[in-house]
Amino acid sequence: MTAYIIRRLSLVIPTLLFMSLIVFVTIRLIPGDIIDLMVSEQVMFSEVDRASIEHALGLDVPVHVQYGRWMSDIFLHGDFGESLWSTEKVTDELFRRFPVTVELGFFAIITALSIALPIGIYSAIRQDTGGDYLARSFAIALIAVPYFWVGTLILVFPSLWWDWSPPVLLISFTEDPLGNLQMFIIPAIVLGMALSGTTMRMTRTMMLEVLRQDYIRTAWAKGLRERVIITRHALKNALIPVVTLLGLQMSVLIGGAVIVEQIFMLPGIGRLLVEGIFARDYPVVMGAMMFVGFMMLIINLVVDISYAYLDPRVHYK
Repeated sequence: MTAYIIRRLSLVIPTLLFMSLIVFVTIRLIPGDIIDLMVSEQVMFSEVDRASIEHALGLDVPVHVQYGRWMSDIFLHGDFGESLWSTEKVTDELFRRFPVTVELGFFAIITALSIALPIGIYSAIRQDTGGDYLARSFAIALIAVPYFWVGTLILVFPSLWWDWSPPVLLISFTEDPLGNLQMFIIPAIVLGMALSGTTMRMTRTMMLEVLRQDYIRTAWAKGLRERVIITRHALKNALIPVVTLLGLQMSVLIGGAVIVEQIFMLPGIGRLLVEGIFARDYPVVMGAMMFVGFMMLIINLVVDISYAYLDPRVHYK
C-alpha cells in the first residue's frame, strides 16, 4: 500500500506541470485581455499608457518568459503570484475562499447521500414495486431538473411572496454557527439534490447486482434477517462503484459549484474563478485551476485507497 501511494504521489508533479501548460495557454486564447479592460476604465489613454501598463504587469515579454516566471514563483516561493488588479497574493485568496467551497461541498455530499442511499437501497430490495417505480421517477426528475433553475426560483419567488431571501453576506461559523448553517443549508440542498439522482441510480443498480450473487442467496437460505443481509453483506460490496462516483462528484464540488456560488453569492473558489475569467486576471485563474487540479488528484487517490477497505480482494503493491 505504501509503495502504491508513493508511486501515485510521484505522478502528481508531472500531471500538474502538463496541466499548468494547458491552463496557461487556454486562458490567453480568451478574446480580449486585461490591458483592454484597464485602459477602457480611463477617459484618456494612449499607446504610451498601454505600454507602461504592460510593462508594470510583466506582460510585455514573450509568453514563454511569462510562463517561466510563473512557474518559478510556484517552485521557488510556493505561491501562484499576485492578482493583476489588486496585487494580492493568489495563494492567500485561495486559502481564504477554500473553506467556503469545502463547507458547501460537505453539506451537499451529506444531503446527496442522505437522499440517495436509503432510496436507492429501498428501490433495489423492492424491485418492480410501486415504491421502486416512484423512487426511479424521483431520481430521473432530480437528474433532469437543472439545479441552477431551482436555485433561481428559491431566490426569486420567496422574495416576491413572503419578502424573504437567503442571506448573501458570508457569516463565519466561529462567529455565528447557526447563521452560518442557515446560509449554507439552502444552496447545499439544491446542489445535493442535483447530485443525488445519479448516486441513487448507481446505488440501486449495484445493489441489484450484489443481491443476485450466490453468497447472498446462501445468507437468505441460512435464515438471516433482511437488515443483516443488506447492511453487513450486500451494501459494502455494492458501495465500490458508488464511492467512485462520489469521488468524481467531490472533485467537481471543489471547483465546479460555480453556478451555485454565483446564485447565492458564496465567496468560494468557483466564484473566484469566474471573477478572474471576466477580469482576465491570469494569475487568479491559473492559480484557481491548479489548486482545483491538485485537489482532484488527491481525492482520486483517497478514493482508490478506499477500495482496499471496502473489498478485501483489492490489493495494492
